[in-house]
Amino acid sequence: MKADKPVKKIILASASPRRQELLERIGLKFEVEPSRYEEQTILALGPHELVKRNSLEKAKTVAARRRNAIIIAADTIGVFRGRILGKPHTPTEARKMLTALSGRSHRVITGFTITDSETGKTTSRSVETKVYFRKLTPEEIDAYVRTGEPLDKAGAYAIQGLGALIVERIDGDYYNVIGLPLCALVEALKEFGVSTLGK
Repeated sequence: MKADKPVKKIILASASPRRQELLERIGLKFEVEPSRYEEQTILALGPHELVKRNSLEKAKTVAARRRNAIIIAADTIGVFRGRILGKPHTPTEARKMLTALSGRSHRVITGFTITDSETGKTTSRSVETKVYFRKLTPEEIDAYVRTGEPLDKAGAYAIQGLGALIVERIDGDYYNVIGLPLCALVEALKEFGVSTLGK
């Protein structure tokens, strides 16, 4: 009888607690090692290519430090009228961003990369979700900003938090808006011998 091959460690190259929670939710055993790669925000590449490039560079940075491991890295951006939605750092910035998005739609795009640090096998993909905000009153925007939740969140909201109260609907993967498109990720992981369902 053949001995089982040692299982490769899975490394999440992200400090995001939301991404960690999502991987835990699907029962994946993993370690966390942030890449510290400085994300690029130049749209010359186009948003899908940009997030795939950022996730690839994050994965490569961690893969260089880890032997015989499968690295998962991701990058998520919001896009509104051709511009990247950054993270507001002040209540004034958050208020301005939420006012612009009120009653309108924007796109959330996540790029993810999986790489095997032993074989060099790598895949990068991107997933897009369209998010529609309901029309917000200035009082509602002020109340939401006062909670502190919009600060340091791309697009000035967290759909898994109180942001759920301002999102009217979405077209696409809900988990993509949080930061990891689980369905696409699980499909891609199969190519690396990692199965979550039917182990």
